[in-house]
This record gives sequence, structure tokens and C-alpha cells, in this order.
Amino acid sequence: MNASTVTGAQRCSARDWIVDLSMFLLALAYAVMTSLELPGTSPPGVEFGPELVPPGPPSAWFEGAGRLAAFLACLSLWWRRRWPVQLAVALVLVAVVFPLAMGAMLIALFSLAVHRSPRTSLVVFGVGAATAYLHAVLWPDPHLPMLVTVLLSVAIQGAVIGWGLTVHHRRELVESLRDRAVHAETEAQLRAEHAQHQVREAMAREIHDVLGHRLSLLSVHAGALEYRPDAPSEEVARSAKVIRESAHQALQDLREVIGVLRAPVGELPQPTMADLQQLVEEADEVGARVEFAEEYTGTVPERTGRTAYRIVQEGLTNVRKHSPGADTRVRVRGAPGEGLVVEVLNGPSPEPPPPNPGGGSGQGLVGLAERVSLASGRLEHGPAAGGGWRLSAWLPWPV
Repeated sequence: MNASTVTGAQRCSARDWIVDLSMFLLALAYAVMTSLELPGTSPPGVEFGPELVPPGPPSAWFEGAGRLAAFLACLSLWWRRRWPVQLAVALVLVAVVFPLAMGAMLIALFSLAVHRSPRTSLVVFGVGAATAYLHAVLWPDPHLPMLVTVLLSVAIQGAVIGWGLTVHHRRELVESLRDRAVHAETEAQLRAEHAQHQVREAMAREIHDVLGHRLSLLSVHAGALEYRPDAPSEEVARSAKVIRESAHQALQDLREVIGVLRAPVGELPQPTMADLQQLVEEADEVGARVEFAEEYTGTVPERTGRTAYRIVQEGLTNVRKHSPGADTRVRVRGAPGEGLVVEVLNGPSPEPPPPNPGGGSGQGLVGLAERVSLASGRLEHGPAAGGGWRLSAWLPWPV
């Protein structure tokens, strides 16, 4: 069972029934009106002399066969959607012998042009145009020359085929517009999901960068208190103070990050190059011995400065997690047109890192690489000479 058969078998809407009934009645009305205009003798208005033989008026059985063929042709229109090509060809041939089936033939040609490709419709139209001459020979019109009759028949069939092709192309246009609307809606939904995914990734990076830095400070001092319970009271008090201040600052940073859910990111306070000095000082206070060198001229763009801050922040956080107490050097250099180079280099750790230092999962460098990529920069990281670690990034700095 092919697709057209399934479509025809499932056709049951009220509109289809109304259309089918209308087509049947229209073809039947044409057959009835034509039968009234064709008497059982010679065509009206024509008198044959004794020396001429009439073209052969149909006998009673031929008239009955013609009416029966016309009725069956009208009845067959109920299956014009299921077999449009076969039905159109059959009715074209039947209409050559039985003119009463002409109405059903024209409706079949129209339906063929609507439901099949233009190429198939034009092939069947060529068959109909060829049979127009045979019809003019069998059923000559006494009022018109044969050539005019043939051309008129071909023109009527062409008009019906053209009308059907117009409907066919209009339906294809409506279907294509409907498909475009569906595709546009799907693409809009995908774009919205992609935008939401990017927002979630941005929030994840902010949470990791901000809270990871503060919590690493807490981890270092809490670990020192745990593994050195005999430390002097001044050192214990100093570590407790740093833990309290870091916890308070972590809560402040958390409130700012949560603000992303309520306000655009651009409305939140963002770090800049001016905040690098404070970031390094905080790291130096916990015994990381950080050397800071600024070797750039000019005003760093806001986006570039914010990315540079996050690079240094992530680098210092990793030093505290994996190389506590290691000597660290932070260097920022560059100029407009050359770009900005941010480098965090630490030496080997003088003491082994505490177990599970801050619960690191390696996602910090992944998020940092994404952040640098969004800024159209390059990120490099890996072991340094002497057993340390090097984190370096190049960021564009337009003139």
C-alpha cells in the first residue's frame, strides 16, 4: 500500500466529503445538460440531403451506454485522490467516445494537477490534447470548423490544468511557509536554550572564581590550625582573624554572585586591574610570599582587566591548594596594540600539600580557559623549571 492509498483510506473529514459530493454533482449536472442538448438523431439544425449519409446518430443502446459511462465516470471521482493519474487517463480516453463524461474528465484533470507533480500533469495533458482531434472527428460540431473545435478543447483542458497547477503551487508555498515557521520556532527555542546554557556557565565560573579564592584561604589557615595545635597563641589568633575575615568576605562575594539571578551581570561590581594589588596583598598575608610586578603602560580595557584579575586569582588559589608556602611571582606586562601578558609562576612547595586541599577537581583551569577564549586570548599552563608551576595568558589590547 503506497502513501497515496493510505491518504485516501484515511480521508474522512467533513470538508473532504463536501468537496467530493460537490465534484460528483457538478460532473453529473454537466452530463445531464449535455444529454439534453444531444438528441437521438442528427445534431440540431443540420439536415442531410438524400445524397448524403448522416454521420451515424447513436442508437438506443449506445445512448444508454453513454449515460451509464457518464454516471460511472462521475462516480469514479470519489477515488480521484487515491488514483489521480490512472483515473485522469481513463476518463480522457472514455470522453473521446462518450462526450457526456467530459465534465468528469475535466475534474479529474484538475485533481491530477493539484495532487501530482507538474511534469505528470503535463504528460497527461499531452494525451488529452492528442485525443481532442479524435473527439472532433467522432463528434463534429456543425457550427465550428474542426480546427477551432480542437483548439477550443485543448484550451479548456489547458485552463483546467493551469488552474490545478496554481492550486498545487499555492499549497506547496503554504506548506513551505509552515515548515519555515516551525523551523524558526525550533531555532528560536534552541537559541534560548543555548543562551541559558551560557548564562549557567558564566555563573558557574563566577562562583568558582570568587568563592574558590576565599575558601582556599580558609582551607590554608584551618589546615594550619589542625596540623599545628602547638602553634603560638599569636599565630593562632592571626589565623583565626584571617578565617573570620575570609568567611565574611566569602559571604559578601556570595551575595554578589547570587545577584546575577536578579540583575544583569553588567550591573554588578566587577574586579578590574586596580584590584590586583589588593588580591596579591591578601595572598601575601597568608605566607605565600608573592612578588608582584606591573610592567604595562596605558589604561587596560575593562574586559581585559577583569579577565586578567581572574587569571591571577585562579593562579594564586591553585598555589595555595597545591603548593602552600611556595614563592610566587605575578607579572603583568604589555602595551596597547601588543596585548597584555599575565603570568603566575610559583616554585616548589616547601611542605607537602594538605590532603584534599579545597576539594580541587581541575575545573578551575577549564573555566579559566573558557574565559580567556571568550576574550579572544590564549592560555598556557604546565610544570615550570625547578619543580614549580607556570600559568600564563595573552589577552588582546587594542590601540
